[in-house]
Amino acid sequence: MNMSYYVTLIVIFVVFYLILTYPKVLKEKKAKEARKQMLKSMEIGDVVVTTCGFYGIVIDITEEDVILEFGSNKNCRIPMSKDAIAKVEK
Repeated sequence: MNMSYYVTLIVIFVVFYLILTYPKVLKEKKAKEARKQMLKSMEIGDVVVTTCGFYGIVIDITEEDVILEFGSNKNCRIPMSKDAIAKVEK
């Protein structure tokens, strides 16, 4: 067997690998952009769901953190990282 056979075989494997992984990369990129837009559109007064499943109301927003109010007790305010927000409900 000559060298061109191995080169062709390697090229075929590389192409198949790229065909199989590229859609996953695109899907992850779209999900990351959608999450970024969701957090960017978050406003004071929005109801959010945290990654642990708690519902809270946004009281204040900084660049990296949010302050959430939980339940009907107005004194239960907890600062959280924006990474802990799973969903924003307007």
